[in-house]
Amino acid sequence: MPAQFQIDLFDELRNILGGFEPIVLSSVMRELDGLTRAKGRHGAAARLGLALGERCTIAECGDTQPGSGTVDAQVIEYAVRNGCLVVTNDRHVRDELFARGIGVISMRKQKKLELLRR
Repeated sequence: MPAQFQIDLFDELRNILGGFEPIVLSSVMRELDGLTRAKGRHGAAARLGLALGERCTIAECGDTQPGSGTVDAQVIEYAVRNGCLVVTNDRHVRDELFARGIGVISMRKQKKLELLRR
């Protein structure tokens, strides 16, 4: 998201939330690490995502267990279990989080982040 829209993710989150503890799942970091090998925009975005993730608390999520689900499913489950907000632009993830009563922070008009609750 930051590479796509040229925003400072942590500054924007501070503007919305005040204090916060950024958490990223270990499975998300592994997925980003795999994507960094891509060339062009996608690889660059993954490298930036990985660098941002390194500034966060990394939470283990039991993703090495058989049947642990997709990375998206793990993010949703973690948010539900821990009652935390999720930063995403993925419509499927956002809709699933809303259905479970979890707030989402997403891009608004490709300029800034917005807290959404439904």
